[in-house]
Amino acid sequence: MAGEQYIWGTGRRKTSIARVRIKKGNGKIFVNDKDLDSYFPIDRERGMVRTPLKTTKTLGEFDVLVNVKGGGLTGQAGAISLGIARALSKSNPNLVESLRDGGFLTRDSRMKERKKYGQKGARKSFQWTKR
Repeated sequence: MAGEQYIWGTGRRKTSIARVRIKKGNGKIFVNDKDLDSYFPIDRERGMVRTPLKTTKTLGEFDVLVNVKGGGLTGQAGAISLGIARALSKSNPNLVESLRDGGFLTRDSRMKERKKYGQKGARKSFQWTKR
């Protein structure tokens, strides 16, 4: 364990939080102790996770270990993508420009709108009857 040098990155999306560790390796990606392909059954989400590595041309260079919790699979994939991008930018400051151009270092701030009092939901009102 003393020789292994991990670089950490944290990513968030909606209610998902991903803690990402990268180290020099041969390109293995593990999410919650499962292989990436078995954790994310949909190709779009697997692609979302790999995109920061493809953009910086470091796809086979780093082993990625991820602990993610909260939210759904798409939110988790977005959180992992941000975490990987932040860890890559720490590992090599020269990659920041390509990551920033791809939009990987920007936190997606869209959240669920809260329910308002006197209403049925965030926007929906209770049914109104005239008579």
